Amino acid sequence: MTVSTTRARHRAARRPSTPLTELASAASDQMGTVGRRTAVVVGTSGLVVSMLGSSASAATGGDAGALPAVDTAALTASARAVLNTSPVVTAPVDAAWTFDAPVVTAETPPPPPPPVRAATTSRSAARAAVATAAPAEATSAAVPQSVAGNAVLEIAARYVGTPYVSGGSSPDGFDCSGFVSYVYAQLGIDLPRTSSGIKAAGTVVSRADAQPGDLIWSPGHISIYAGGNEQIDSPRPGKTVQFRAIWQSSPVFIRIG
Repeated sequence: MTVSTTRARHRAARRPSTPLTELASAASDQMGTVGRRTAVVVGTSGLVVSMLGSSASAATGGDAGALPAVDTAALTASARAVLNTSPVVTAPVDAAWTFDAPVVTAETPPPPPPPVRAATTSRSAARAAVATAAPAEATSAAVPQSVAGNAVLEIAARYVGTPYVSGGSSPDGFDCSGFVSYVYAQLGIDLPRTSSGIKAAGTVVSRADAQPGDLIWSPGHISIYAGGNEQIDSPRPGKTVQFRAIWQSSPVFIRIG
């Protein structure tokens, strides 16, 4: 009896076929004819699979131009997992978009106040004020104590600051002898108009015996003695009636009356 044993052949297990694997297989078959370096673009999954052929693969005994199979399922597994778990955002077709615009208003600032101008004074008024104040200040600052109670010096002190005027004998302007004769005239005593004439009308006294209100004469000039080393007179052009120190080197003291 003859027993025939037939061995059945089983087809080898194959990987699941998908459009992606078929595309990759087709691309692999064509790599040998295209060249050693080729890139396969997988459109269905959005991935790019680069397959490079080189002389090294040929050296290992593989077919020239053949490339190893690529497991694209493993390559795209993570991308698919992300896509499956990603939230789907949708918006209705008739959705209305709105936004709030801030309201901007402009306010006009108030006009600046007008500049305050300092009050101006005319030059003539300023000069008059100085002329009025100067005599009073000079009198209070430079009047010696001997003036108080002395009739001659009290009258003479009223005209401190009066300008020197050649030939003048009034409060508008004095020369030296015009000033002395005017002061004494206020006391009812008439004196000559010149300095030498006034000297002749009085009595010479020593400096030690001289008293405030007496006169001081020097060639071409006369003044009123104010006590100590002071005198009051109308000095010269450009000056005014003032109290000042006795400057004469050899003064002659004259007493009137």
